[in-house]
Amino acid sequence: MDTSQKPLIMIVDDTPINIHALAKVLDSDYEIKVAKDGMSALKIASKEKLDLILLDIMMPVIDGYEVCQKLKADDLLKEIPVIFITAKDEDESETYGLKLGAVDYITKPFNPDIVKLRVKNHIKLKRQQDFLSKLSFIDGLTGIPNRRALNEHLEREWKRAIRLDSSMSFLLIDIDHFKKYNDNYGHIAGDDCLKTVAIELLNVHKRPCDLFARYGGEEFASVLADTDLDGAMHVGSKIMACISDLNIAHAYSPVSDHVTLSIGISSFNPKHQHGASSNILIQEADSLLYHAKKNGRNRIECQQAP
Repeated sequence: MDTSQKPLIMIVDDTPINIHALAKVLDSDYEIKVAKDGMSALKIASKEKLDLILLDIMMPVIDGYEVCQKLKADDLLKEIPVIFITAKDEDESETYGLKLGAVDYITKPFNPDIVKLRVKNHIKLKRQQDFLSKLSFIDGLTGIPNRRALNEHLEREWKRAIRLDSSMSFLLIDIDHFKKYNDNYGHIAGDDCLKTVAIELLNVHKRPCDLFARYGGEEFASVLADTDLDGAMHVGSKIMACISDLNIAHAYSPVSDHVTLSIGISSFNPKHQHGASSNILIQEADSLLYHAKKNGRNRIECQQAP
């Protein structure tokens, strides 16, 4: 669990004096973002990696309830804990807020010590949940994201690409004749080879919006956001080159005397796919990887979708 950075909290309130009072209580322990209306809050939430939101209910244009509803309806934002802060103290208001997905409710005027304790407890819980969630998305052998992480990231980026009307690409990467490597060098050496390849390819993926993962066995995969076929081909070529440069001996490969890769690359603009799911990227890349293997391996096969 990364505790090296202060947790990031957003205070949402249309009254400056309330924002100032809360910030004064919390700013020594947390990084603070401020929004003075619901629309600004949603924009900030979509751009920042927030750990907690303190949300006023009574605001103009869209109130706190509606903001909370929109947050919980968004797959990218729904896990951010929300604490309502309001002058309302009726049980019905509290019940409604909790039903919308808020984790807690603090009434104004607030007790600073109570605010500190509740925020601290919910931040601690959020970080524990993030840590456990991260473990479930990591491949045990290589330490990189696993198939589950890949599938969830792919789906999020597919939806994002639809909103932005942008292209995205998917690379399916296979170590050539890996069974022969295992059979002749042994499974311990095979595991070392997988870990070495994984670490090297992870370093190729520099952008936070991209994901490199273990797909299964000797296969890896990359999700490249906002990337057309030319961009994906560039990444694919870098991947091929960096593994070739490692010069990992593979005397039993019919392709080369060192470890090589075959790659299938698919590229789509999801908005133009008429309701198709993100699986189309995987299916196309898988088909292209099959052709790469059939055509001699140690190569890239790609095809731009219509």
